[in-house]
Amino acid sequence: MRKLSILAAVLVTGVSAITSAAFADTTVKIFRSETTPEERAFNEDIAKKYEAAHPGVDISFEYAETEAFKQKLPTLLQSNDRPDIFYSWSGGVLKDEAAAGFLKDISADMNGDWAKSLSAAGVNAFRVDGKVVGVPVSASDVGFWVNKTLAAKAGIEPSAIKTWDDFLEAVKKAKAAGITPIVAGGKDKWPLHFYYGYLALREAGQKGFADAMAGEGEGFASEAFVKAGQEFKRLIELDPFQKGFMDTTFSQASGMFGDGKAVFHLMGDWDYSVSKQNSASGKGVADTDLAFIRFPAVQGGAGSPTDTFGGINGWAVTSSAKPEAVDFLKFFTTTAVQSESAEKGFFIPVAIGAEKGLKNPFFAQMSKALGQSTFHQVFLDQTLGANVGATFNDVSADLAQGNSTPEDAAAAIQDAWANR
Repeated sequence: MRKLSILAAVLVTGVSAITSAAFADTTVKIFRSETTPEERAFNEDIAKKYEAAHPGVDISFEYAETEAFKQKLPTLLQSNDRPDIFYSWSGGVLKDEAAAGFLKDISADMNGDWAKSLSAAGVNAFRVDGKVVGVPVSASDVGFWVNKTLAAKAGIEPSAIKTWDDFLEAVKKAKAAGITPIVAGGKDKWPLHFYYGYLALREAGQKGFADAMAGEGEGFASEAFVKAGQEFKRLIELDPFQKGFMDTTFSQASGMFGDGKAVFHLMGDWDYSVSKQNSASGKGVADTDLAFIRFPAVQGGAGSPTDTFGGINGWAVTSSAKPEAVDFLKFFTTTAVQSESAEKGFFIPVAIGAEKGLKNPFFAQMSKALGQSTFHQVFLDQTLGANVGATFNDVSADLAQGNSTPEDAAAAIQDAWANR
């Protein structure tokens, strides 16, 4: 009897160990740049649904303000506390991360129905050297958000702004009416790179960018990029921004626009929610008083007016990611989940068919523009890699303050690109 009792105890212990191993807790860590409370709650809800269907798996989101996220991520990737998944704007920064060995090849997982459910352009944005290292989620479109009430007071008709000269005239009208034309979060620099970057896109076009990155001719110091700086200078000479714009962060500027402090804010689709959230009232500019217009054409430029500037954003998978991390991404990026995200107005999805869920008229407008875009330039502080991207942001801030000439700004970017 004694031997049987011992044997039974051993069997029970063994079964318990096996059961424990089979249902051992697995935590999938996800690092994300700041977003709205509503989107956070949605993410948590999706995570709970996945956890309910996968006992023993815990999905953990960590968020950080955008600049803090960018600064913390490189350190995390080199540590033992590396996340399984992190938010990415794709581009050259993603390529740098892949080259450093931080990312996992998930090409085998992406084959088949999962890949077919996403736009090909989106998947390709997360492909490095033929390997898929992440999953696209949304496309971003940058343009001018407009306070129609203030525009009317200044005698500005937003829909009539078609060219850069039209926009400069609108800025002059706002100044004459005693209204701040534009709010800008200059302290973070990247909001200013939207001006220089978009003007460069209008001046150089797709071929001009391809040639510059290939080292053709004078590269980023070529005439088109100098002209972009000259056009930016024309704007700066009108003193278009609020006082202290270089001491203002993106979050603060967004709230200021939501508080009705300026006619324009050059920003992406995400600003719809952020400007409301960061306003004093928490409601921002009413939709009936809000408009969104395309970045204007530049006469004589090589770029097409239909070219767009923004991001293809998504989730990068780290080299140490658990299998459960990739499985969760499959669940998180289904057309059904992305359709719900679109319906709630979080972003413009890249899951095929999910755009039909867009109820936000501004997002629907942007989605249409992206669909008609002949070339989509990803944010230059991402496309050009971390170091050159930082230089682009720096010279954009220098131009905005009148601390650099267009020629010097273009030469600085070319030097950084040549020595990367």
